[in-house]
Amino acid sequence: MKVTSSEIVISAVKPDQYPEGDLPEFALAGRSNVGKSSFINKMLNRRGLARISSKPGKTQTLNFYIINEILHFVDVPGYGYAKVSKKEREAWGKMIETYLTKREQLKAVVLIIDVRHQPTSDDVMMYDFLKHYHIPCVVVATKADKIPKSKWQKHVKVVKETLELDADDQLILFSSETGKGKEEAWAALKSYMN
Repeated sequence: MKVTSSEIVISAVKPDQYPEGDLPEFALAGRSNVGKSSFINKMLNRRGLARISSKPGKTQTLNFYIINEILHFVDVPGYGYAKVSKKEREAWGKMIETYLTKREQLKAVVLIIDVRHQPTSDDVMMYDFLKHYHIPCVVVATKADKIPKSKWQKHVKVVKETLELDADDQLILFSSETGKGKEEAWAALKSYMN
């Protein structure tokens, strides 16, 4: 997809703050510091639209981005980060769960994982949560440029086996450095827009 316009619309913490209208939405979920912001920036051809931070736990709201006036990306807070209080983590959890289970405009979740490492128990829990609620999921395995091409299939196999990936869920190898997987990711998302 050719992105001609993209901007952040609103940072929301509760349903009455979500954008109105019925544009399709795609939530981006993943561990803290897994590369969600880099993924957004690469997909939208925009440097710095989604702020990249070396400090995990930076995203604390649901950040809605409008793309080409036809769809929204929704960046949700990263999970699995220990340096925020338990109370704060629970509040994020509730906010994310409310959005994922109640938002009719949500078409699919892009679950972003780091292909260099076996998915964590938090990644597995998120994937299982999506399956439980029958929320379509596209798994994007980032940082493909950080491992040799000859080892890609081995790493992909580990991801599929650890998550126990359903046959109907796509796994896309992605690199925000090289752009690998970008077209595939757009094609996967477009398939949920009709």
